[in-house]
Amino acid sequence: MPDINHEGVSLYRRDGVIVVEGLLDAPMRGQMKQVLAQLIERARTVRAHDEVYDLEPTHSEQQPRVRRIKKPHLVHPVFAEFSRSPRLLAVLSALLGPSGVRLHNSKLNLKAPEVGSPVEWHQDWAFYPHTNDDVLAVGVLLDDATDENGPLMVLPGSHRWPTYDHHGGDGRFCGAMDPRRDGLDFSQARPLLAPAGSCSFHHVRAVHG
Repeated sequence: MPDINHEGVSLYRRDGVIVVEGLLDAPMRGQMKQVLAQLIERARTVRAHDEVYDLEPTHSEQQPRVRRIKKPHLVHPVFAEFSRSPRLLAVLSALLGPSGVRLHNSKLNLKAPEVGSPVEWHQDWAFYPHTNDDVLAVGVLLDDATDENGPLMVLPGSHRWPTYDHHGGDGRFCGAMDPRRDGLDFSQARPLLAPAGSCSFHHVRAVHG
């Protein structure tokens, strides 16, 4: 049975986001988490951001706090392997259609208990050097996404809205929207709650944080 049907594709077209459960199986997820634990342990000796790590401000050798692993598909083969998994590619092909599937980038975001940095409201489209907006992001859940652990939140239907300003008051690009300026109703944002092993798919213009 396919992991996404016509109704699922229609929901993605309508809302700009969909969650598909069970795309990452338990053995591969376990391997990913083991690799991630090793990467965090290795970060103890890292003092500043580098080509692999973005660090939290509170990071230290005694208490390693990693905000992001950059390009994990190039850091360890398990992440590259999943990016080419037939089930994932089947969902992507259904959502992207004739434009096809191409990997642009990857990152692994972490939120340590009580110290995880927020991701401000934004549209990925503000970051991408593309003219074709038939682009989406895949979120791969290594842990359950719950109300208590900072889930991704998306404004449904916002992929059909304008591209919003992502510059700060000083005119410099800051990669974030100003919620007070844009007049959006963020109370309507949908938390993407799902069990570990699920994947979320959101359109490049969808407002999320």
